[in-house]
Amino acid sequence: MEDLNGYIEHGGVIVYILIALNIIGFSIMLYKLVEIVIYKRARHSVIDNMLSESDHSDKSIEFSILKDNINNKIIRLEKGLGVVKNIATIAPLLGLLGTVIGVLLAFEAISKQGMDDPSIFAGGISMALITTVAGLIVAIPHYIGYNSLIAMLDRLEALMHSELGVRLSR
Repeated sequence: MEDLNGYIEHGGVIVYILIALNIIGFSIMLYKLVEIVIYKRARHSVIDNMLSESDHSDKSIEFSILKDNINNKIIRLEKGLGVVKNIATIAPLLGLLGTVIGVLLAFEAISKQGMDDPSIFAGGISMALITTVAGLIVAIPHYIGYNSLIAMLDRLEALMHSELGVRLSR
């Protein structure tokens, strides 16, 4: 079991689930990163469009409405990040589930065949450790990715509100 495929096989169904969640999560994060970068580069034209559509009659009402428009656009950009957050939360739990299943299998092997041969229960313990590691390997980058993308969106929102305020004060 020296290669990656051996570890994956030995980890069982839970490791396959974690791999699928990892692919889904990283796909969403990559898509959102590209979407945020594109939107950040286009923010000037977005603000220009919003200002050209406003009536300029009452600056305070206009600022409030345009600020709400920006907030709505940011909320749309956040869609999908909840899945990433859920993956970050669920992955260690799945790893823990694999740990419990592996330990259970180890104890079942001991109860059936006794303690004469330690290799009898080593497979269950190995599965337990592999699923724990896999759960953490999936969870940690998803936590980091989710928090980084949310921070990018927060900075983008603050930047757009600031630019909007500057433009309206002219």
